[in-house]
Amino acid sequence: MGELLEKVEKYWDKRADGYCQVNLSELNSFKREAWINLINQYAPKIRKRKLKVLDIGTGPGFFAIIMASCGYEVTAVDYTETMLQRAKNNAGVYRDNITFKRMDAHRLEFQDNTFDLIITRNLTWNLERPQEAYREWHRVLTEGGKLLNFDANWYLHVHDAEKRKEYEQDRRNTLEKNFEDHYTSTNTEAMEAIARNLPLSREHRPAWDAKELLKIGFKKIMIDTEIGAKVWDEEELVNYGSTPMFMVAGEK
Repeated sequence: MGELLEKVEKYWDKRADGYCQVNLSELNSFKREAWINLINQYAPKIRKRKLKVLDIGTGPGFFAIIMASCGYEVTAVDYTETMLQRAKNNAGVYRDNITFKRMDAHRLEFQDNTFDLIITRNLTWNLERPQEAYREWHRVLTEGGKLLNFDANWYLHVHDAEKRKEYEQDRRNTLEKNFEDHYTSTNTEAMEAIARNLPLSREHRPAWDAKELLKIGFKKIMIDTEIGAKVWDEEELVNYGSTPMFMVAGEK
């Protein structure tokens, strides 16, 4: 394990309980149906068998659970053992419909052409070698399979002065509206220290991702930079005003 990957794992291990609560709240809100509708809009149409879904960086299991509730065959992987335990507990009645595995997103232990759909959220910015991970994800997709990656320029502000100003304005806006600040409630200093050394903290995305996915061999790229408007509540929209969630999707 690389030193940076170890730091990322330790950070998320400590955040497992808090992040778990966030996911459980999502499961009991409008977000559950919003995400199901959004993902199914792009998912490949498969006949005569179940859609095979891989959730990479499942965390406490939100995507895996909602996909299992659609009747799909779901595999969920995460590098952090604590997150996988939370995901198994959260899955409830869907636990037997999800295969949970501890795995490094850069090196997937699956055969080529295994999954029809790969979904991932807030993972790629954590990766030490994102191009390598994208190549792996392309490898395990079936022909015509789709990758749906939901992420944001979460820590661009550690390198970009203008983004830092926008980030600080988000903090003031959050305070003015009397919302919980999602940054000050976590160990921001620890994550910023890690983020400075992560390659995607320097990139302007999703333009970077689209270029890389085409290089790797994805045939068709789709981008939506307004995902937050569909799946975030008002508190999130204010907290993350300068870091809107995007979707970058690729078809093999």
